[in-house]
Amino acid sequence: MPMAQMNVSIPQALKGWAESRVAEGRYSSTSDYIRDLVRRDQEAEEAKRRLQAALDQGFASPESANDVGALFDELLARG
Repeated sequence: MPMAQMNVSIPQALKGWAESRVAEGRYSSTSDYIRDLVRRDQEAEEAKRRLQAALDQGFASPESANDVGALFDELLARG
């Protein structure tokens, strides 16, 4: 994947934190650490979008006349 360059200014304390994560051996460089943070944020945002879509679908569906307790018992019996 082609890489683009980005320059970011952060407080010294955050720079030190990022460098300490690299020193722990979990990341090969501060760039690797930042890429991982952005990737995780991207994944979290996508998960929120999927959850919101499922909630919207549920709220848009008609109400069920079924008893919730009976439905729960049926699900337990299946599994």
